[in-house]
Amino acid sequence: MDIIISNQSDAPIYEQIKEQIKAQIVSGDLKEGEALPSMRLLAKELKVSIITTKRSYEELEREGYIESYTGKGSFVKGVNKEALKEQILYEIQNYLEMVLEKADVAGISQQEVEEMLHILYEERE
Repeated sequence: MDIIISNQSDAPIYEQIKEQIKAQIVSGDLKEGEALPSMRLLAKELKVSIITTKRSYEELEREGYIESYTGKGSFVKGVNKEALKEQILYEIQNYLEMVLEKADVAGISQQEVEEMLHILYEERE
């Protein structure tokens, strides 16, 4: 499992871990039923506290991405793709609302925002 921790990120380490595991589940890199590394092993590999990996796993379980069994470990849970897509669309909408609020404050037009979004999409290709 590839997880990269950024010290420059504003996001806490547990959040970075959680989001990267979630992205791997959504993309299909991690399949339903696949075992995740133990919290202890992941903490050792990432050189972080086991408390950090424990929190990541607990949040992933609470959000319905993984299932954990005492003595057996944590496994990727079957994800309803439509429900997941709706959740992600909701999150994107919230981010876009924040972008629009900042654009309004700075006097940035819709056209300029759309152009920035277009450029970001092109850079990813």
